[in-house]
Amino acid sequence: MKLKLKELERALLADNDVDGDDDMFGTGLSMEVDGEWSDPIRMGSHHDSPKESSSSGSYLDSVSGNKEVSHVSSQTPKQMLIECAAILSEGHIEKASAIINELRQKVSIQGDPPQRIAAYMVEGLAARMAASGKSLYKALRCKEPPSSDRLAAMQILFEVCPCFKFGFMAANGAIIEAFKGEKRVHIIDFDISQGSQYITLIQTIAKLPGKPPHLRLTGVDDPESVQRLNGGLEIVGLRLEKLAEILGVPFEFRAVPSRTSLVAPSMLDCKPGEALIVNFAFLLHHMPDESVSTINQRDQLLRMVKSMNPKLVTVVEQDVNTNTSPFFPRFIEAYSYYSAVFDSLDATLPRESQDRMNVERQCLARDIVNIIACEGEERIERYEVAGKWRARMIMAGFKSCPMSSNVIDTIQKLIKEYCDRYKLKEDVGALHFGWEDKSLIVASAWS
Repeated sequence: MKLKLKELERALLADNDVDGDDDMFGTGLSMEVDGEWSDPIRMGSHHDSPKESSSSGSYLDSVSGNKEVSHVSSQTPKQMLIECAAILSEGHIEKASAIINELRQKVSIQGDPPQRIAAYMVEGLAARMAASGKSLYKALRCKEPPSSDRLAAMQILFEVCPCFKFGFMAANGAIIEAFKGEKRVHIIDFDISQGSQYITLIQTIAKLPGKPPHLRLTGVDDPESVQRLNGGLEIVGLRLEKLAEILGVPFEFRAVPSRTSLVAPSMLDCKPGEALIVNFAFLLHHMPDESVSTINQRDQLLRMVKSMNPKLVTVVEQDVNTNTSPFFPRFIEAYSYYSAVFDSLDATLPRESQDRMNVERQCLARDIVNIIACEGEERIERYEVAGKWRARMIMAGFKSCPMSSNVIDTIQKLIKEYCDRYKLKEDVGALHFGWEDKSLIVASAWS
């Protein structure tokens, strides 16, 4: 059964996105491997487990025989990281440990972007070596009850990294377009978190000409999560209801405290005469797919939503494959992706900023550790590239709804207020938000 599922996945959801989404601006560069990576990539073994070892022709053959890996001190942190990852992928724990110890002396979370990402990635390698990735991921996620620090850091990330912020804006823009001609709208959000996306949405609705439609918002959230404010969904609902009342927007909030995988249509209280909209913002990648379990919660959720006949479904996700790639290529892809994110943060927050350190430590480090250190069900951060999300949506029966020119023009104008290294590109109906030539966030709409 597993072999059949793997064959099906390879056939329908090839790991390499044939549309070239990663090279979002047509430079032809992002899929190439630079000099610092090329030899290890060509020669390295792609084992998933640090306990596995390889025979002749491995990357270690290029390291001077049986000598200790002592030349690494003249290398950059990036070179040391890739060498360590290659060695660890072949099961050579002692040699990897020596590089990790040396790397820790050379990197700092207060340094430049290459130093900072190396500081977090080396801890991911150490956690993988010690098989402690799961506990470290939980420790990084769970600050004191319920973590106001991490909540604040997540908000800062969305504000100061435009690629995340504009992903939400694109989803809201598509949602507002779907309001046209409707008197009653029901939005279901399967991971509402703090509800910040809807503060902006309600403010926008209040400015629309004519009488605003009645908005009913159903927020799904895991009641066991410690990532929420005291009071959880109730506090989120009260805050949004108060704002809607002040702005004169007819509004109703309904909480569904449940794990997403356990939600059934009967729990969502859909009513006749309402236009149904479903919002998936940074949620779907947490759902295990066919590579993790035969249950395939990811596609199961999409099929369930399609059966509810929504007018619109919005999807916002990070544009990187950390789902099906084996450890070594996954490490390389994660380095490339998060390097761009760290660089972009340097353009918006000062080097000494405590906000920046909080964002990186509480929002990005936990993802990096989980991606590098964990396998199987323990790897929660399972992102996919735009082409795979597109294939999943189409297989679930959805059709693409390209973003309107009004949404694109509005976001394009706002991007110019930040830094000219932030980019926006429309491709196959989706909006890609990137840093220079690297696509980071993709937003799309479906019906």
